[in-house]
Order: sequence, then C-alpha cells, then structure tokens
Amino acid sequence: MYSRSSEPVHFERDCEAVMVPQGETVTLPAGSYGYITQALGGSYTVFVEGNLFRIAGKDGDAIGKEAPPALELPADASDEEVEKLVWQQLRTCFDPEIPFNIVDLGLVYEVDLKHLDDGQREVEIKMTLTAPGCGMGEILVDDVRSKLEMIPTVAQADVELVFDPPWGRHMMSEAARLETGML
Repeated sequence: MYSRSSEPVHFERDCEAVMVPQGETVTLPAGSYGYITQALGGSYTVFVEGNLFRIAGKDGDAIGKEAPPALELPADASDEEVEKLVWQQLRTCFDPEIPFNIVDLGLVYEVDLKHLDDGQREVEIKMTLTAPGCGMGEILVDDVRSKLEMIPTVAQADVELVFDPPWGRHMMSEAARLETGML
C-alpha cells in the first residue's frame, strides 16, 4: 500500500474522506497520521491505520496541501475552448487505486456540450468503470461532476454511468497499457 517513498502526513483537522474501495464516507480525526500513496488530479489517496482513503483537493489543507487554483476562461469562450477545458478537467479525475486518469483508462465514452436558456452550458458525460461492481463508481461520478462544474460558464454536469459497451483494456491509451503492462 505504501512504500518508503510515500510522503508521511499528519491530519491538522478532522477531515472527510472516502474509504477505498468501499466508497463509504468517513471522518478522519485531527491528529491522525498516514502516508500519501497517490497524489494525482488534485486529490490524495492516503494510507491510514491499514486502510486507504481518498481526500478531496478541497480538503488538502487538512494534510498540509494547498487547494487547486480556480479555473479561468474568458466570458465569451467558444464551445471549442470550453470542450478543451472539459477534457483537461476529465484528465484530472483518477481512480484512487489506479494511477491513470479516466480518459487514458478509456472510461469516458461521450462528451456533449449544450447551451442553456440563460447563456450557461450543460455538459453531458457518458462514462463507465473498469468493473461494474466497483465501490468507487459513485465517487468517480461525483468527482467528474464537481470538477466539470468548476469550469466557468458550465452551470451543470450530467454524468451518466453506462456499461454498454463493456470496458476492456483495448480502450486504454497506449501509454496506459504500456505503463500497466497490458499491451
């Protein structure tokens, strides 16, 4: 779970966390000690008392980390500029157990941008999981939704979890297959 190179952390305050892979939300108390095993996409996977937990970027201060900076986009941004930022945000969403973003894992099937009556946008996402019974599925969906709703001009993100077609390693990017040894 952790190695000598894992960064030790001390919880400065009570912190909401999600157990990996169960997906259960818990509170880790101030004074707890652990190790960061993965710090990708603005969130942290920490090993505490024999268990893995996911700490959201907004709670990074509890372990001495800074929150990610706010996203910027011109008020008159084109759909192409917004979609580019959508894909950038999707690449910051990571499975807490796998060190690859959901785009390189091939989990994002569709991105659709729509205009709302008030000039804002809605992003519709169809995505899947590497395994249908993954306990972190709803956590990943919430992560995608919250990160997309950080984008200026995006009022809402509708994230649909689908299992057709079933995910397979052939959907992964070549870099992800190479890194995981799944060529």
